[in-house]
Amino acid sequence: MSALRDALEPVRTALLARARADADATTARAEADAADRLAEARTEAAAILAAARSEGEQDAATVRARAAARAHREARETVLRAEREAYGRLYRQARTGVAALRADPRYPALVERLRDRARAQLGAEAVVREHPDGGVVAEVPGRRLDLSLPALADRAVDDLGAEVTRLWRADA
Repeated sequence: MSALRDALEPVRTALLARARADADATTARAEADAADRLAEARTEAAAILAAARSEGEQDAATVRARAAARAHREARETVLRAEREAYGRLYRQARTGVAALRADPRYPALVERLRDRARAQLGAEAVVREHPDGGVVAEVPGRRLDLSLPALADRAVDDLGAEVTRLWRADA
């Protein structure tokens, strides 16, 4: 697995750099959109508040709280949508990056290491076949091990865990 991680490290580094730039741009757009929505909500809340003053301070406070909660909810939804989009792009970029490994002269050796790993995990009787998108898939009755390049790319992104959220969180 260490050799695989070492082989994928340049791809991982490049993906993180691309993802960081993409996430920064997406976050900037999402923050601008969220700020616009928040500004619109505040304007609307101010108008509602002025009309509600005649009905009493208690009613105005309730309306303001609802408008602020709605604005916060909408802003949060915008940010979450942008994060989902960034995650999707990161997964797609990771898959594209590892797909390029098929053109690397070391790819046959990588496939052999994946075959060896599959047999080590599932046993010598495992049926190991190349995946159409690269890498291998191995099976024994009742068990399947997906070491295809797309699955490995997805796992590499998954392995980033909370680290990946630092790409678009200013406070991280």
